[in-house]
Amino acid sequence: MTLRYLPEYVSQVRQSLALAHKEAEHLRYSQSTLFALPLDRAWVQALGQQPALAEKVEAFASRFARLLDHLGEKLLPRYAALVGEPTRTLLDTLAFAERAQVLPDAQAFIAARRLRNALVHEYMHDAQVFLESLLAAQSACELFFGTIEQVDAQLVRLGIERD
Repeated sequence: MTLRYLPEYVSQVRQSLALAHKEAEHLRYSQSTLFALPLDRAWVQALGQQPALAEKVEAFASRFARLLDHLGEKLLPRYAALVGEPTRTLLDTLAFAERAQVLPDAQAFIAARRLRNALVHEYMHDAQVFLESLLAAQSACELFFGTIEQVDAQLVRLGIERD
């Protein structure tokens, strides 16, 4: 008999994956509404006088950070445990996830963590840096969504059905 995964972790992974899907859905909504707008430096500079737009940015940044944290702190470590990989640090988990082809690019994930801080703080200080961070975060969202899809695919490959 070949053991492909540790059954005691299935419930945790399913739970984390379900939450990741919900958070991704909310992030997709914020992403689609925010990036439908013509974003440029002048737009960013005007955020202070446009509370409704600032709120859109805050929603996007919050949802971005929440999904980033969930993937790095819950879903990926729990997936690693499921397949018998000991988890130690975030870097170990990301390296494993990249080797397992669940995470396309560990370096891009680390870069997304830096973006989170810029999204929270920079628009008050430097409009150009904030604009660049927003645009980079838009690309990072695709990394998150792809990671969730890959975990889904791996569970199917392992014969684990979603709830």
